[in-house]
Amino acid sequence: MTRTLVTGGAGRLGRSVVQVLARAGRDVVSVDRDVVEGLPAVQIEMDLLDADARRALFADQRPDEVVHLAAIPAPFLAPGDETFAINTSLAYGVIGGALETGARSALVATSPTVVGYGSPGGWAPAYLPIDEEHPLAPWNDYALSKQAIELLVAVTARASGDRIRIGAFRPCYVVAPEEWEGAITQQGHTVLERLERPELASVALFNYVDARDAGEFVLAWLERADGIPNGTVFFVGAGDSLVRGPVADALAEWVPEAAEAAAPLLADAPVFSSALAERLLGWRARRSWRTEMSGSDTAGASEEVGVG
Repeated sequence: MTRTLVTGGAGRLGRSVVQVLARAGRDVVSVDRDVVEGLPAVQIEMDLLDADARRALFADQRPDEVVHLAAIPAPFLAPGDETFAINTSLAYGVIGGALETGARSALVATSPTVVGYGSPGGWAPAYLPIDEEHPLAPWNDYALSKQAIELLVAVTARASGDRIRIGAFRPCYVVAPEEWEGAITQQGHTVLERLERPELASVALFNYVDARDAGEFVLAWLERADGIPNGTVFFVGAGDSLVRGPVADALAEWVPEAAEAAAPLLADAPVFSSALAERLLGWRARRSWRTEMSGSDTAGASEEVGVG
């Protein structure tokens, strides 16, 4: 049985990734500072910044695959220097452990923030929807750490050749299953509040992805990594935007610098494109806020923008 080590497996994204991989028949090992009751994995509670403990973990588990999710998960949750140091150190150590113990593949989570939206100095997209070719312009230490991790992935692919298949993915704003039912998101409000107050979602250009869809992306990558260019980076997002009404109108109101580029977007289009993941991996998101949230309000919004 394939042994898959998931760092950050107890987190909002990690729990869904673990569940998808376990259902697919993998022997999943979750490594986190927390444990979650009922998670279908061997759970190891530890701090991956402890280099000796991390080396011992990899030597003992000898995973076939590694999925690295552990990180400070958003900007400004810690001092900038700590955010950069922790996120890059974790990625460097985990990728090193995968190489040293002969893992055949490693997938690392980064972030859409690398493109630079929300910069206090001003930012406008080069074009929409944003894809993997879009210029990067990180403006905070969190986004900078994610760009550095993507560079580390590229260096590893160049340096290691066929020794390991490695890649990175940029999951959009992750919505865990319980958050569709009203649980508080990591920003301290609910998904419904994000819909009712579009300024809350506009700071991320209305991007999002269901955690289960992201888990299915991880599985698709692990199963097809041998057949795609080593070191490829993917956007992973829902097939629409987290906003009621046409997304171009919402961008014009709340992100006016993106209005010109947004004009051609279809009413319910995503601002971030996952077309590369569909083309190379056969993956596309199966869930949206329109399918996961119940109530006449959301159903009416679906009809308004012609989803279907």
